Amino acid sequence: MPAPSSATIKQHRRLSAVATAWDVAVGLAVIYVLSTVPTPLYVLYRERLGFSGVTLTLIYAAYVIGSLGAMFFLGRLSDQIGRRPVVLASLAFGVVAAVLFLFADATIWLFAARILSGFAIALASGASTAWIVESHGAGKKQATRIAIGANLLGLAIGPLLAGVLAQYEPAPLRLVYVVTLLMLIAALIAAWFGAETVREPTTLKGAEMRPRFGVPPELRTQFLVPAISAFATFAVLGFYSALVPSVLRQSLNQTNRAVAGAVTGGMFLVASLTVGLVDVPALAGVIAGLGLLIPGVGLLVLAEHVQSMAWLIVASAAIGVASGLGYRFGLEMVNEMAPDDHRSELVSGYLIVCYGAISAPVVGIGLLTAASNALLADTVFGVLVAVLAVAALAIELVLRSRRGAPTQVRA
Repeated sequence: MPAPSSATIKQHRRLSAVATAWDVAVGLAVIYVLSTVPTPLYVLYRERLGFSGVTLTLIYAAYVIGSLGAMFFLGRLSDQIGRRPVVLASLAFGVVAAVLFLFADATIWLFAARILSGFAIALASGASTAWIVESHGAGKKQATRIAIGANLLGLAIGPLLAGVLAQYEPAPLRLVYVVTLLMLIAALIAAWFGAETVREPTTLKGAEMRPRFGVPPELRTQFLVPAISAFATFAVLGFYSALVPSVLRQSLNQTNRAVAGAVTGGMFLVASLTVGLVDVPALAGVIAGLGLLIPGVGLLVLAEHVQSMAWLIVASAAIGVASGLGYRFGLEMVNEMAPDDHRSELVSGYLIVCYGAISAPVVGIGLLTAASNALLADTVFGVLVAVLAVAALAIELVLRSRRGAPTQVRA
């Protein structure tokens, strides 16, 4: 039998690398499932364990402790020791988090599981995205789109899966985590056989853990638009991930957990499809996302006031498109403006805004709800999101007018 030609060997390696990219994308989606699986279950946890609405928001927001910890200290770890070991570690931490959820019989278990899942997901996010970009070979922009789409698809699957299993199958707080565990283990096995893309990786002992993030002074004004857009967008994503099932139960008298999972999961699914289907310049995408986010949150508040499922579905569709546009094109804007020697710091700063926004406003809503009522708290939240979106649009108009102003020549 003749030996394979060099062209055949190269083709085989290329196919293997593309297969690795898609395996990693699936693994990224699977670990993000862990983020939203509890969404339709929070109300049930609250009934069984007897904690308050404020505690519910704190359990949800505990995620940010783990995610920011991973971002601060381990954000560049895969650049040094390799993509494969970091992704394997993240999936292993995800397995432990799923086990904590599976056996949770006290509030403290939920806090621990949320912190660990936040750590695992943030650790996986950067390493997986870089691994996909380096393996896929279709260009950084296309590979980044695949990574973001996988992220949002995982966020969509989590509540859909949990809602259906919790509503129609036995052991509503157990079975979904068994399924999630099996998915994580399968993703871990696939990642084990993935081809490493970091040349000459260092050892863990020799890796530098010092945080590196920040915005160079000359880019701070430009950074405001994608940063404010990200904060407004991710605040709404946090609202859906933590509180929409409570809105359905308290304001719309809808107690079906599958419906709660479908509303949240459907919004994330629309966002994922938007990432895959829409291709416009980054700034245009961010502006369109902000423009759609304003009526989206307005309809969300209206749906709660008039107790309308129809308006909630319309609001969720609008917010899904706005979120997909804001997330993808905000990150593209940051990548476009960042000089090569500051790219990782600038992207890390952007992601820190995202992680903070998805958690902190939810706690504020919980505190305001405890002091007044849920309808008022959600209305105030909607107004603040709209104000942020308008502020980002206004800043971009000012920046555009400055860029377009004629240069004055001194006599």
